[in-house]
Amino acid sequence: MTADGFMGPPWQMDWTLKAQAARDALPEEVRKIVDAVRAELVTAEDPYFRGIEADADLPTGMRVGPVRSSDPKGARIFFFDEGHGWLIYTFVRRVEDPQLVVEEIFWQ
Repeated sequence: MTADGFMGPPWQMDWTLKAQAARDALPEEVRKIVDAVRAELVTAEDPYFRGIEADADLPTGMRVGPVRSSDPKGARIFFFDEGHGWLIYTFVRRVEDPQLVVEEIFWQ
């Protein structure tokens, strides 16, 4: 637990059953990219990547933004593989057990 009362990274990550099934159906090379995305998310100081160019430290081909600009504390979309894929996640910031939840994943 940090001084502000919240735990810090690495964050816990969970997948909905639908998102997990979609991830498991991806080709092996894409699953490796998704694993890199997971690593970036669980180690990020702020999984919502707030602020101007907050995701500038992400590897080439990855970027993050809100799903809806009118809901800045809502779900985020993480683009990967130069925009060929994305996953939608939320971050539940609880004192005891903060957690990322992947709700949907897509790649083409």
